[in-house]
Amino acid sequence: MSAHQYDEGHTVAGWTGFGIATVGSTVAGVGVCTVSALLIGAGLGIVAVSVLVTWALHLTGWGKPPGRRDREQWGMRVRDPSARAGHAGCVGCRLAGWGQGQGRGRVVEEYAVVPRESARAGETAG
Repeated sequence: MSAHQYDEGHTVAGWTGFGIATVGSTVAGVGVCTVSALLIGAGLGIVAVSVLVTWALHLTGWGKPPGRRDREQWGMRVRDPSARAGHAGCVGCRLAGWGQGQGRGRVVEEYAVVPRESARAGETAG
């Protein structure tokens, strides 16, 4: 049995996003060295594209949530079977409107927010 039980970042989405962001950072760095606003802007644009590409790949199953998974799910060529339902606690899935494990096409429960009465200055709530 392997010493590490986690499979962090070993995904197509992670490595693709890293590669594109590296190119963007390099372009922006060359822009800083040559004092070129055009190259700096282009580099930052490429970095923004890397975020969108990584997000799209994550939502299509090529990115996996952090944490423990079965050993057969560790390979880079293995798509995440739970991606269609959304990952619990995943910001990317929430931004896509998938909720926490709610999946596409399902209605996420709405919760009513009841305001609490606040204590006046010098008093304690309770």
